[in-house]
Amino acid sequence: MLKRIFDFFSSFVGILILFPLLILLVLINKVASNGPAFFVQTRVGRKGKPFKVIKLRTMTVMKDASKGSFDAGDRSRIPPVGRFLRKTKLDELPQLFNVLKGDMSLVGPRPEVEQWTRVYPEKWAIVHSVRPGITDYASIHFRNEEEILAASANPHETYKNEILPRKLALNIEYVNNQSFLEDIKIVFKTIFTVIVK
Repeated sequence: MLKRIFDFFSSFVGILILFPLLILLVLINKVASNGPAFFVQTRVGRKGKPFKVIKLRTMTVMKDASKGSFDAGDRSRIPPVGRFLRKTKLDELPQLFNVLKGDMSLVGPRPEVEQWTRVYPEKWAIVHSVRPGITDYASIHFRNEEEILAASANPHETYKNEILPRKLALNIEYVNNQSFLEDIKIVFKTIFTVIVK
């Protein structure tokens, strides 16, 4: 209950404070890159329930991307403004609305598309016992995930066999040891990582 109260008020205040910045980013995104300002994709959330996650669009539009196409490591579709949004994590700002609604938390395992939740289902059952979040230890640990996949001869297999198992291990560790103080710690670690790295 404390976590949900914190999520609600933090996201509400965050939206109020950051709304002018969000509007500015939307306008820049529209001018600098053809296509919609937002990217909406179906992800799997708590108890396996699908929901629509909202992000600022950082890639050129591709058919069926909203359904969960796998193109990680493909930088050819990322315009300069998209690279900036990803590096600064500003593309994640609209997810504050997901948090306000209750589909997500500020901190929790990053939600995946259905394709990857069918891999290692017994581990996902544990991860899906909590709300997904905007940030988590896996996001911090794999901040350079795009570089890893871009350098891979087979990004699909690299993600499936190397990255995803490690992410799930970190997420399960979070689920088993979650606390309000741990969430605050992850928030500050995320901010530090974005600023420093």
